[in-house]
Amino acid sequence: MPRSTFAWVGRLAALLLLAASGAAVAQALKPVTLVRGLSHPWGLAFLPDFEQSGRMLVTERDGRMRIVSTGGELGPPLAGVPAVDARGQGGLLDVVLDPKFEQTRWVYWSYSERGDGGNSTAVARGRLEANGLQGRLTDVQVVFRQVPKYSSSAHFGSRLVFARDGRLFITLGDRFSRRDDAQTLDNHHGKVVRIEPDGRVPGDNPFAGRAGARPEIWSFGHRNVQGAALHPQTGELWTHEHGPQGGDELNVTEAGRNYGWPVISFGAEYGSGAKIGEGTAKAGMEQPVVHWVPSIATSGMAFLTSERYPGWKGDLFVGALRAQHLVRLRLDGRRVVQQERLLQDLRERIRDVRQGPDGWLYVLTDSSDGQVVRLQR
Repeated sequence: MPRSTFAWVGRLAALLLLAASGAAVAQALKPVTLVRGLSHPWGLAFLPDFEQSGRMLVTERDGRMRIVSTGGELGPPLAGVPAVDARGQGGLLDVVLDPKFEQTRWVYWSYSERGDGGNSTAVARGRLEANGLQGRLTDVQVVFRQVPKYSSSAHFGSRLVFARDGRLFITLGDRFSRRDDAQTLDNHHGKVVRIEPDGRVPGDNPFAGRAGARPEIWSFGHRNVQGAALHPQTGELWTHEHGPQGGDELNVTEAGRNYGWPVISFGAEYGSGAKIGEGTAKAGMEQPVVHWVPSIATSGMAFLTSERYPGWKGDLFVGALRAQHLVRLRLDGRRVVQQERLLQDLRERIRDVRQGPDGWLYVLTDSSDGQVVRLQR
């Protein structure tokens, strides 16, 4: 037998062994509800003393940010959060801590903001002053505003991720009715942008200095990106976005690249099922790592770096709203070699998934009685 055949057989056997071990672990998983009574929670950030106090920041789409605890306690809404345009998919969205939070006390959040011409996604920061579950945000500053504003209640994005170099990635939507804007560089619709923490534009952004281009743009050709995470080994930004009727995508989101929407897509027009654009591939446009047809309505994403779940370290976890489950993806480099659906018995829309400082996975469920759930063994 040729050496290449032996290598292929060995690789297949290893993957089958990993799949079998993963399935065995999945049978022992136990979702534990820690907090309930949240109104459509959207984003989750663990405070530095989490392992002692169990404290987390949670955003609620209608405009409240709270400190909650793993003991089930909900603090009052934090003072200082700007007004949000909480209509449709809009409202208070993601939340992250500054990488140097213990020194700076900066908290960053994304939200839909009204203004001349309609609304758009904005990102603000404020310093957290907290005592137990009570607190407020001071020195509030808006560090980014998506332009132009447009009257829509859909496709705001938005996830926030700090890169290893301290720059901030912001994922944005195409505002639904402005999808062609995703292919032009004179706007922020359907883009991922990259800024300094104070809102300045990094000089090495791919379109900085190009006439007519928004200098904040990192990548373009996106539809509605609601999941983002850094790869723990490479530091690359991975994102996923909603397709239309089918065609949700997982991408490795690189500087200056065009991800195709709406010229190429694995989805179809709502209702009619008509073809969108020119097909599923075109020269100069990136292909996804994986896509889902029918749509699962992806939201939230996390790489597992802990040893809490035997055999799963390095796997990627993606929440599903419409499909009401959590997807585990086994990766081989940039290839998905296995998918498994978890939490189907929970029967809840999964809005966000994060790995806690304790190594456990935590999810937010999207409902009027939203929950923080820890995934235990």
